[in-house]
Amino acid sequence: MAEEEGADDSEAARETEKTLSAARKEIEDQELKVMLGGEFDRLGAIVSIHPGAGGTEAQDWAEMLLRLYLRWAERHGFKVEVADEQPGEGAGIKSATFTVEGEYAYGYLKAEAGIHRLVRISPFDANARRHTSFASVFVYPAIDDKVEVVVNPADLRIDTFRASGAGGQHVNKTDSAVRFTHIPTGIVVTCQNERSQHKNRAMAMKILRARLFELELRKKREQLEQFTREKKDITWGSQIRSYVLQPYRMVKDHRTGVEIGNTDAVLDGDIDQFIEAYLLGVRKAGAEASPD
Repeated sequence: MAEEEGADDSEAARETEKTLSAARKEIEDQELKVMLGGEFDRLGAIVSIHPGAGGTEAQDWAEMLLRLYLRWAERHGFKVEVADEQPGEGAGIKSATFTVEGEYAYGYLKAEAGIHRLVRISPFDANARRHTSFASVFVYPAIDDKVEVVVNPADLRIDTFRASGAGGQHVNKTDSAVRFTHIPTGIVVTCQNERSQHKNRAMAMKILRARLFELELRKKREQLEQFTREKKDITWGSQIRSYVLQPYRMVKDHRTGVEIGNTDAVLDGDIDQFIEAYLLGVRKAGAEASPD
């Protein structure tokens, strides 16, 4: 219509382009929702980050990943609550667990589960040598009360202790932090970021139920792996992505081949391109593996 009205009608052309852009965005959003068709994809997510071997360098990398995901969640309007964060010695973190509330949070973030590799000149090396660090990301669906997960109180060991912090007038002087140990599986959950023990217990139980649920799902997947062609893609603990800051700057996803040169944007939470490519790849792999 803008072309018919004449090339000089720039206002109509701008309005047409704006409408087309909105339509493209809507189509892309709908296509992505089709990809997120898993049984639990619509749920919130529980994310845990753990540094690999390497001391301060690895702990710093784990903290960088924590910031990346918090920024990503903020960009998408998700509500985030940090349940537990263990500071590292000197820098970084020893571990962190947080919840992400919002529609399809788990569907998106399940694409991030695995080992993330960082290559850079270490700021902690006086000789300015290049270091490679690893950190593991675990993602669990934040199941609601409709999903039955039975936790036998006799299987739990519950410890309480004072939450760690910076000290001073804000230090917690009561045993508000809790640690749940599920004896049959060895799963340990710690929660200390809430001020009351009651809230920490509730959050710890929520995380424990999610981890037990995910453990059962994983067992079922392992039983079915021999019948699929995507065993490598769904193996937990495989290295999924490399973030190279030296000698060149590039982030590459090893599952999809997607590469992004703007490493600063990626580390600031711009990871949608990786997530969407992974989800699309999983859907294609599933279609190819189908007996139909």
